[in-house]
Amino acid sequence: VCEEHFHLNVLPQFHNCPGKQKRKFSSFFKSLVIELDKELYGPDNHLVEWHRMPTTQETDGFQVKRPGDVNVKCTLLLMLDHQPPQYKLDPRLARLLGVHTQTRASIMQALWLYIKNNKLQDGHEKEYINCNRYFRQIFGCPRMRFSEIPMKLAGLLQHPDPIIINHIISVDPTDQKKTACYDIDVEVDDPLKGQMNSFLSSTTNQQEIAALEMKIHETIEYINQLKTERDFMLSFSNNPQDFIQDWLKSQSRDLKLMTDVTGNPEEERRTEFYQAPWVPEAVGRYIYSKVQQRRQELEQVLGIRLT
Repeated sequence: VCEEHFHLNVLPQFHNCPGKQKRKFSSFFKSLVIELDKELYGPDNHLVEWHRMPTTQETDGFQVKRPGDVNVKCTLLLMLDHQPPQYKLDPRLARLLGVHTQTRASIMQALWLYIKNNKLQDGHEKEYINCNRYFRQIFGCPRMRFSEIPMKLAGLLQHPDPIIINHIISVDPTDQKKTACYDIDVEVDDPLKGQMNSFLSSTTNQQEIAALEMKIHETIEYINQLKTERDFMLSFSNNPQDFIQDWLKSQSRDLKLMTDVTGNPEEERRTEFYQAPWVPEAVGRYIYSKVQQRRQELEQVLGIRLT
């Protein structure tokens, strides 16, 4: 056993963290593996592993101590603890969607956007996707249901790649580069998240939000109404004669649709049209309906039933 030893300290130094609360260093990772020179320390002693368990106590750093009197190459593998979990996509699907490592929700959103932009949803059976040649190669089927996507996608998701750091541990006391710094981007909690949750969960705030949404809706409706009126007036001022003619034609079409009456305007403007055999019966029906309508109005006013 050599008399000299080396120490490997993995310690954090946080930059630009919002708020004053600091999490323990180990809380950012799911696992840490330190791989030393296998020839120096043998197959059973060259790996140092730390994995978070439900009972793990978080720590603010790691220290590894091994005997040795020569410089040692080591590799650090850090697996970040993403919340919510992230996944690495199959390379073919990653190139297709432009997404490499993301949360499951983000991957599903990117997949849906690709389906929508490429019009892969069946026009008649909306619950089906008609696979293009790329989807056929990746999912192995010409057609699939939307409900089958999560199951098929599960086989294309992998754990994210670990962060790999190659470092040389120096035992030379005169070496001025014993300390090395590496920047690792980690996810931190938004300090405003708690305030946002409490704001959204408040009943008073929800009522206020609902009132503001209703006011916004009414304002938009009023703006649309003013725009319609403005367009109407502008059309009239630009060309009054054509506007009146177009407006009368439009009103005539609307009246026919509202009264469920169809006909030929050219025939209806001639006297011969009203001398047809059906006219007397139509007039009688019209007068009868008007009499019945007037009778109902009188009964409502007088409060009695006329016989």
